Amino acid sequence: MSDILGLFKKTGALLHGHFILRSGLHSREFFQCALLLQDAPVAAQVCGELAEKLRPFHMEVEGKKPTIISPAVGGIIVGQEVARHLGTRHIFVEKDGNGGLVMRRFEIVPGERFLVAEDVVTRGGRVQETVDIVRSLGGVVVAIGSIVDRSGGNLPDFGAPFVSLVQMTPETFPADALPEDLVNIAAVKPGSK
Repeated sequence: MSDILGLFKKTGALLHGHFILRSGLHSREFFQCALLLQDAPVAAQVCGELAEKLRPFHMEVEGKKPTIISPAVGGIIVGQEVARHLGTRHIFVEKDGNGGLVMRRFEIVPGERFLVAEDVVTRGGRVQETVDIVRSLGGVVVAIGSIVDRSGGNLPDFGAPFVSLVQMTPETFPADALPEDLVNIAAVKPGSK
């Protein structure tokens, strides 16, 4: 496996400063996967490695392989590349305009099996929403994969195996308990809204 963290640093995709994560927590580090994935050969390499970690769960059952599904926006490139490497279909859930996710463009056949592909997971909220949508439409989530797991081992039980390429435990802080060095730096919210 390549040095994924090194690629984040090399591409300027590992940012340092004062960030507000989608979860609402504050952090000194932010993984801006769009900066990593904008380079198609790098995206192919990194997502190819994630595809290999998911391959053991991509078994054919009754003549069909699992479909890849991703939460928008960050997971779409990841899901497309993972699907390309595994030779299967890719679909995505998208934002509903109210802060949640919804299935709009695609259909799920009851019993259809899925692998969820995401870029970065901190608390697992978008992954859980995606899993819930799949299950509410009669699909089955076989496994979940992410390029970066920055949860520090504090992910919810998705009811399916979870794999990632990078595991980190960066410090995160609630807004009302910021350390002094972050209080004096303007916070930015660089992720998707």
